[in-house]
Amino acid sequence: MNLKHLIIGISMLSVASCKIGKDYVKPETGLPGTFRDAVALTDTLTLPDSKSFFRNKVLIELIDTALAKNNDLKVALANISSAQLTLKRVRLNYLPELTAQVNGSHNISSKNSLAGIGNEQFTGSRDIEDYTASLGFSWEIDIFGRIKREKEEALALMLQNIEVKKTVQTRLIADVANAYYNLIMLDEQLHIANQSFALSDSTYKLLQVQYEVGETTSLGLQQAEAQLEMTRQLIPQIEQSIALQENALSLLTGTFASRVKRTEQPGAEFRAEDHHGYPVSLLAFRPDIKAAEYSLKAANARAGIAQATLYPTLTITANGGLNAFKSSNWFSIPGSLFGNVMGGITQPVFQRKRLKTQYQQAVIEREKEVFNFRQAVLTGYSEVSDALISKEKLDLQMKAALNRERALEAGIKSAGILFSTGMVNYLEIINANNNYLQSRLQTAQLQRDQAAVRIALYRALGGGWN
Repeated sequence: MNLKHLIIGISMLSVASCKIGKDYVKPETGLPGTFRDAVALTDTLTLPDSKSFFRNKVLIELIDTALAKNNDLKVALANISSAQLTLKRVRLNYLPELTAQVNGSHNISSKNSLAGIGNEQFTGSRDIEDYTASLGFSWEIDIFGRIKREKEEALALMLQNIEVKKTVQTRLIADVANAYYNLIMLDEQLHIANQSFALSDSTYKLLQVQYEVGETTSLGLQQAEAQLEMTRQLIPQIEQSIALQENALSLLTGTFASRVKRTEQPGAEFRAEDHHGYPVSLLAFRPDIKAAEYSLKAANARAGIAQATLYPTLTITANGGLNAFKSSNWFSIPGSLFGNVMGGITQPVFQRKRLKTQYQQAVIEREKEVFNFRQAVLTGYSEVSDALISKEKLDLQMKAALNRERALEAGIKSAGILFSTGMVNYLEIINANNNYLQSRLQTAQLQRDQAAVRIALYRALGGGWN
């Protein structure tokens, strides 16, 4: 086969290679036009992906610290660097390999051996030296697209790692925000508990006076004391929860456990929301959904790689340099020059069944990634729908809770007046105090839940950080 025939053969095989492997096609997901119970939107809303979503300056500082110091995020960044190097290495597979070699040998053949007799007749000595300096060239022609698919896989895995890093970042921001607003809630509950303790203490002291003058029974005094001690017990419980939450938040921010600074009087915590929903198309920007799609692309490329192994590989090799059996003639040019060129096609025969099985497995893995991608889309749709519904219903609950709290506060004042005139007994006073305490604690929890559901919406829409 001369060089002309080799070139023609390579061209024909390159044309045939277009049929090997399956190009990636994004699977159909069947997404509805809107999220559940949401208004259909024609405008394009931006993702909650900037610092404007969070208005609390102290929280923003905590998030910045977490993004700089959190070790899970650093691991994700290291994975990206590793994937980038893998892509760089795979791209080099397109280039031919070039090797340099220098050899020197001294061989003394046996006097009675055929080699020894021949050497002695040819050179007059059984001592043979051989010196070689050469450059070797090897190039695999990617006629069936295996190297191309390897590049596709490496690129998809690198992009997947970038999206995984974004997922970790979004989760970290949401976790820090949730921990921070949990601290705000616990601070408010501690404030309520201290106020309730003062109120219960006043009631107990009043009953003590009444008991001493015989206007109430020992049972009434004991009930008031039990109410006072219940409130006293609540205070260290909340203080414990505050300390543990501060420790957890310190861990998220990559710092040692310590007291966490927070805003004393929270104001507008989130950006204004003057719309009733988000377009479903925003799901395409969720990093976990994009990561699932890149995983599918990588699996599709692996199936192409496995299929390409069933077909021949074409390798061109060349070798050339200087060779002499005397060191004095080693660099004598052109007498010591040598060279050779060779092209070879290798087709698997006995391993073909094993390679075919590997290809079938790769196809199954590709189908599994299709299901994983569709599940990621389904999960994203459900999470956004959950957040939108929860936000609406929690706002209604908060209105009712505030109305109840105002009514119980008015009841406390009325009960105090009626108790001083003897128109209500101590049990009604204790019940009024307890109901007011529970109502205020519930309101604080609802405020925390409102913050949590907005953070959940931020995360469900794939929010990031500028």
